[in-house]
Amino acid sequence: MNASLSAPQVLQRHQALFLDFDGTLVEIAATPDSVEVPPELPQLLRALSDRLDGALALVSGRPIDELTRLLAPFAGAMAGQHGLERRRSDGDVLRCAAPPALDRIRPVLAGFAERHSGVRLEDKGNSLALHYRQAPSLSATCCDVVRHAALASGGALKAIDGKMVIELLVQPSGKGGAIAAFLAEPPFRGRVAVFVGDDIGDEDGFAVVDRLGGTSVHVGAGATAARHRLADVADVLAWLARSVAG
Repeated sequence: MNASLSAPQVLQRHQALFLDFDGTLVEIAATPDSVEVPPELPQLLRALSDRLDGALALVSGRPIDELTRLLAPFAGAMAGQHGLERRRSDGDVLRCAAPPALDRIRPVLAGFAERHSGVRLEDKGNSLALHYRQAPSLSATCCDVVRHAALASGGALKAIDGKMVIELLVQPSGKGGAIAAFLAEPPFRGRVAVFVGDDIGDEDGFAVVDRLGGTSVHVGAGATAARHRLADVADVLAWLARSVAG
């Protein structure tokens, strides 16, 4: 771990908090549907949201409906599928339409997953994720298939690497764009952004937050553009708890 990256200070009331989910608030599981949510997490998020006057949003690769189910009864702002869908603080949900290119590649990736033991296709509606955590020897093959699909889409789709997963997303998308959209609306408008994430897909969010003078926080070891670091999920939860208490 790069010792030059310090832990962030506890949250202040003038800030807006944006949080990734998998690998940040919960440990990454063998499959997306086997994730375990700490029982205290929904109430912790509610307390943080109250402290920040509602300026808290989840920014995840998961669909909003999944996040809502996993984090009930917390029902705050959320961006799902790397910003392809966004639930504002007033409950209004905005979703990007999936292009024909995604519908064309969906059965191709489904067939690929069926033919390769341990590979799993997660169909999120407006994005597709090819998981190879249970077939690590197929990492390069899975990545080649998804990147080829992105190139063949003529710019309609893009590939994003993750931890033992590669995702195919609609252009334009990205967590940075979702964060910027939230910051243009109440109750986020005029606040200083803090974004906490752990994966490659969070890097554009770090860049946006840093450009706006906010605080970027990477979870775990490894190279990152973020300016601060927390060691792991437990460290993140402890930091959030201290922020509520402070």
